[in-house]
This record gives sequence, C-alpha cells and structure tokens, in this order.
Amino acid sequence: MPELIETLRAALDHPGDGSSDFDLNPDFKLPAGRKLRAAGVLVAISLAGATPQVFLTKRSSALKHHPGQIAFPGGKQDEGDKDVTAAALREAWEEIGLPRHLPQVIGHLPEHETVTGFRVTPVVALLEQGFQLRPEPGEVDEVFLVPLAHLLNLENYIIESRRWRGVQRHYFTVPYGPYYIWGATARMLHELAVRMK
Repeated sequence: MPELIETLRAALDHPGDGSSDFDLNPDFKLPAGRKLRAAGVLVAISLAGATPQVFLTKRSSALKHHPGQIAFPGGKQDEGDKDVTAAALREAWEEIGLPRHLPQVIGHLPEHETVTGFRVTPVVALLEQGFQLRPEPGEVDEVFLVPLAHLLNLENYIIESRRWRGVQRHYFTVPYGPYYIWGATARMLHELAVRMK
C-alpha cells in the first residue's frame, strides 16, 4: 500500500494540461466569453478493504440535471467554501455521509471543463477506515465502490458517441458491472489512469 500511495502522489504531482468534455471532439467550437463556475469532486480511494476501491454515486433519477448518471461526490463551490477542496469535502458529507475529517487529501488532478459550464477540480483523497454510508435521498440513489485496478486499466476504457445538440459527440466510458460510467466522470478517471501508467 505505501508503494501505491507514493505512485499516486507522483502521478498527481506530474504537470499537465486540464481536460474537457470536448477532448474527443476537436471540431467543436467553445463559445467565446463563456464563464465557468468552480466545482470540486472527491475521488475518494478506500484503503480499508482487501483492495483499493473508489467511491462513486448514482445520481437520483428525480434530479433535473444528469438524472441517474454515475458521478463522484461533489458539486459547485459555494460562497462559504474556502476553496474547491472544501467544496468537495462538504458535498461528500452531504451526499454520502463521509465525515470531513476522514479523507486524507493527497493532491488534485487538472481541472476539467464540462459542457454544463463548470470548471471541475478532482480532489484525490485516501480513506484508511470505513464509515457509515448515508446517501442523501434527494440527490443520490446509490453509493457503490469500484476497484481502483479496474479504473486504472486503460483497456477498460471505450470511446462511444451520441448526438448532442445536433452533432455527434464522442466521449469516454468505463463500464463496471451494471454501472455505465461515462462523460466527465470517465474522462477524469481516464486522466488518472494515464498518469498512473
């Protein structure tokens, strides 16, 4: 486990550009003068079990935005948040009941720009002990764990496409069992996998 932690830290310290939902769509023109809202998501890696695993959520099907999609705990930075790291930790507490003092933040992945106008910072943290999951009913239908090894294997990533606003849009997916992990979440995980290669 110490070797994994050292490798993770080195991967996060590696310089590199940010990513976006448009990476696989070079012909897409970003709107001029767009304003992005800051957000933070928590890439929480549990070390409490036999193998490292990553916490993900299935968003409530009743939500207006991205219903039923797979996502990291997290959300936009509020006025009361010191920074995006604080936002990610607050949202993880609100969404899945993760106590703010448990995650050991070890670094950040580059910012990711979403089609919905957010500049998302993935906050990578380690959890060395378990906690009582408490999904927020209004936001989260399910919390589940995915083996880190699955997410770090670049062979598990697939590029798919669908029509979006009249054009064919390509994006990453990294399916796991019954879970269809795609879009921004898969793109940020792909960045981590590339850095850990």
